[in-house]
Amino acid sequence: MIDAIVIGAGQSGLAAARALADHHLTPVVLEAGPEPVGSWPRYYDSLTLFSPARYSTMPGLEFPAEPDRYPHRDDVVDYLRRYAETLGADIRTNTSVTTVGAHPDSGFVVDTADGQRLRTAGIVAATGSFGNPHVPDLPGQDRFAGRITHVADYRRPEDHAGQRVIVVGGGNSAVQVAYELADHARVTLATHNPINFLPQHRDGHDIHHWLVATGFDRLPPEWLIRYVGGTLVMDTGDYQRAVETGRMDRRPMFTSFDTETITWADGTVESVDTVLFATGYRPDLGYLAELGALANGYPLHSAGVSTTHPGLVYVGLEFQRSFSSNTLRGVHRDAEHAVAALAAHIKQAPALVGLQP
Repeated sequence: MIDAIVIGAGQSGLAAARALADHHLTPVVLEAGPEPVGSWPRYYDSLTLFSPARYSTMPGLEFPAEPDRYPHRDDVVDYLRRYAETLGADIRTNTSVTTVGAHPDSGFVVDTADGQRLRTAGIVAATGSFGNPHVPDLPGQDRFAGRITHVADYRRPEDHAGQRVIVVGGGNSAVQVAYELADHARVTLATHNPINFLPQHRDGHDIHHWLVATGFDRLPPEWLIRYVGGTLVMDTGDYQRAVETGRMDRRPMFTSFDTETITWADGTVESVDTVLFATGYRPDLGYLAELGALANGYPLHSAGVSTTHPGLVYVGLEFQRSFSSNTLRGVHRDAEHAVAALAAHIKQAPALVGLQP
């Protein structure tokens, strides 16, 4: 029996593998992709972190960049490759998990797309959400002859040169993509609520300095929703200025599609070429459906520990335990919390006691 199987080898899975080793458990990490870097290579070409290198590091390996530089997507890919090498873990790439089931005696059985069946005492579900982008279903959407896409499939602004583009969403990705598209296309941000811009620098420090210094990074997500009121967009000043000057405009969400048009909330009808949804993602956990660990696709858990199946934990859920969950700077805290619960379960379960070191 394998001590624990970690499903996914992005930042969440690698953080979990390290935490398991700290508890003297030997994980097997299963990654659907060709290397242990998660979904990072598939993000859009210009993506840069909103946190500088000094706040974008995981335990055991400093980010190899100037502390105040904002790393590019490819910098993160290189960093995760190096991080995986430091773990010395059994990481099996090109191995997609199809189903996780409960073993009749104890633990779990994991089936993979290439026909493997593995038995394990514990499961760390660390597949994140990039593989499950969310696109709302609006009236008339099936009749629209233009292009409907999601930011998960967006790569570069030149692909939309000369178009009329509507970017749906008010988060960091929506604003960053709309801003770069504005050099090549006529762009509007469509959002349900006004955008909450948060200055990237305050009193000579990046905002992440204050998030860490004040403890905001560790606050539970309920606090964020109650006192902030929604998504925050990190802004050096360029994004808010672009909206205020009309470089890109923001309008209340449109209500419907037609063959070549959309209808805005005020009744105005406008022809558009592309609607790009930056409307977030849902947990990519379909392999747990037969186990009965999900409700409407969402995991039933408390702070990353399954409330339906002892021995099942999660890492990499958005706002899993705090504002910094599912980020390079914060995912290790969630991993340590979840893995501690998993290790305690393994040591207490009579059928699994043989796994103790």
